[in-house]
Amino acid sequence: MRVSVVIPTYDEAGSIERVLEEIPAALVTEVLVVDAGSTDGTRELASACGARVIVELRRGYGRACLTGLAAANAPDVVVFLDGDYSDRPRELGRLLEPIRAGKADVVLGSRLSGGLSPGAMPWHAAFGNRVAATLIRWLYGTQLTDLGPFRAARHEVLKALELRELTYGWAVELATRAARCGYRVVEVPVSYHPRIGVSKISGTWKGSIGAGWCILTGILKNRLRPGTGRAEPGPAT
Repeated sequence: MRVSVVIPTYDEAGSIERVLEEIPAALVTEVLVVDAGSTDGTRELASACGARVIVELRRGYGRACLTGLAAANAPDVVVFLDGDYSDRPRELGRLLEPIRAGKADVVLGSRLSGGLSPGAMPWHAAFGNRVAATLIRWLYGTQLTDLGPFRAARHEVLKALELRELTYGWAVELATRAARCGYRVVEVPVSYHPRIGVSKISGTWKGSIGAGWCILTGILKNRLRPGTGRAEPGPAT
């Protein structure tokens, strides 16, 4: 199974080496670091660790994910992972297993069911994730507990979903579009730890409010967006 890992970064020099060194080489075909113009040496460190670095100066988390997706080299599955070492890359196999077994098309890593290390997530971020997951259960019938950044999906499904969100609402678009189009969306527990460095989102009230708005409006607008043709179901082999 060909697996591409996409890691959006912006000034993650303090953590990117640890992230890349911990990715299980036996499970992954390529690693793409999509950098938003870091000035602290993130790109150079990532390249030295063997990642393929793509510079995407247009800001937006969703834009970085889509840029990495477009550049991936014929994968069966694409994994998305943050570069701050709050998720543990060694747990990547947990996300791949349901897809490999033919039981899922999209797999989300749940931090809230997997266990939060002390100080890993501010209370307002945990509360916002629970609210968003509850709305998704009500509106889409998909049993989620979290909308974390550690996720995997079959490449054919990602292309069929016609994802276009450029902000932090991209995570919501992936989960809700997949559910809306009848794909199998499942969760697996993952651990979550204090990030290295200061969060650009939950570390500030402005960032938290902006991300929360993108997430909540995304849940509602994707419920009204028409579905699309489905890719063939089944495992990526």
